[in-house]
Amino acid sequence: IHMNFENLKEQFLHPQDVSDMFTAEDIEKNKVVGALACVPFLFWLPLVAAKESGFAKFYANQGLLELILSIAVSVATVILAFIPFIGGLLGTIVSLVPAAAFLFLIINAFQGKARRLPVIGEMIEAFK
Repeated sequence: IHMNFENLKEQFLHPQDVSDMFTAEDIEKNKVVGALACVPFLFWLPLVAAKESGFAKFYANQGLLELILSIAVSVATVILAFIPFIGGLLGTIVSLVPAAAFLFLIINAFQGKARRLPVIGEMIEAFK
């Protein structure tokens, strides 16, 4: 995937908002379920608790991406720990990424906004 710095900066400053894909009723009714899907390992919850909600399924997809990101960052942190001096610092910085993703998703879900995670938010859509 080719991505220049300006495109990357734009994605972080203005994450893609797809709220208009969902009805106001769907969003209002399923905010809490969507927010719970942002908790790692609970991404599946909307598939059980809100089967018909597109908004909740949107957050199931974003929650799954967040879980994958968390696992990848954990592996990267372990690998970085083997680099003398700078590895620990880099590992600490990198380990903050999943926490930032969690906060981003849960705040948007509770606000009733469907915003994709920057950079990785469009990678998969497992649940439709």
